Amino acid sequence: MTKRIFTIAMFIVFARGLVNAQVPSSPAPSPLIAPSRSVRLSFLPPPMEGTISLGIYNDADQLVRVLHQEAGLDEFSIGADALVTKWDGKDDDGFDLPAGKYSARGFVIAPMKVEEIGRTESVVFVDPPDFVRVKLVANPLENNERPIVDLKAGCDDENAYIRTKDGLPLVTVTNTGEILGTDAGLMQDPDKSVHVFVRTGKTTREFRVTGITKMMAFDCGEFELK
Repeated sequence: MTKRIFTIAMFIVFARGLVNAQVPSSPAPSPLIAPSRSVRLSFLPPPMEGTISLGIYNDADQLVRVLHQEAGLDEFSIGADALVTKWDGKDDDGFDLPAGKYSARGFVIAPMKVEEIGRTESVVFVDPPDFVRVKLVANPLENNERPIVDLKAGCDDENAYIRTKDGLPLVTVTNTGEILGTDAGLMQDPDKSVHVFVRTGKTTREFRVTGITKMMAFDCGEFELK
């Protein structure tokens, strides 16, 4: 009797093992992966040594992302016959932009001479023009005339710089540090040099930038963001 009970008990344990083995556990839910909105951009840079600034523009021709600012070639991938970069579909604040047509264009900027020529603690009233119009070196790869670009002075939390009228930074003039009240203005001399006035706190500094025309523009064309 004891042997029979033991055999039955063993059979129950064995049967339970078969049941447990035949019922697969539910797989853990896989995490949702957001679809990539990365856009691959390739362009042939103009034949000029210097840094590259590249911007993304929406269909209203507004600058929505500074993709590269005064970048060296090491910030790009080298393709078979072009430089390659990627855009993640976001604006400068990190927000996703809506799907639609966009374009990319930029400049190659040759090295320029930036020198500080004045500094004063007195109140300086600078009344710069809204922008300075500069004729650049023609890009032989695009077979067009010398382009004209409108430049302004700008500043952020760290630097004062020369930028395009629509906001693409091109040339860093000086480091400003995190000083409240930083402002900058731009004026042009008859010799084609430009003067940048940078006010940080109560101090106004004057810089002369020569060689501002030594830039070439390039266009990456339109593309679709999905």
